[in-house]
Amino acid sequence: MPPSPSADVLRGTLDLLILKTLSPQPMHGWAIAQRLEQVTAEALQIGQGSLYPALQRLEEKGWVESDWRVTEQNRRAKYYELTGAGRRALGEETRQWQRYVAMVELVLRTS
Repeated sequence: MPPSPSADVLRGTLDLLILKTLSPQPMHGWAIAQRLEQVTAEALQIGQGSLYPALQRLEEKGWVESDWRVTEQNRRAKYYELTGAGRRALGEETRQWQRYVAMVELVLRTS
């Protein structure tokens, strides 16, 4: 199993990962966490203590909106959905992340 990313790196990227996860369709919190685990082959596990504050932060920024719905298991859950501003933010955050990764790779290649 690959090592887990440090908490600092996760804090800086969690918003981007949530925005990307929500881009195809609205999801409830548990489904977001499950999807992130699935696409990272379980290398990334987001706890409730990180996920829900991040969702609240994204909602305060106007990038995500939420409403209560019934799940496939007939339970009430808060579903989160990207707003137009959230879709624009996803594009910009992705570009910033790609620039950051390129910069880190340059540093790592130096001797």
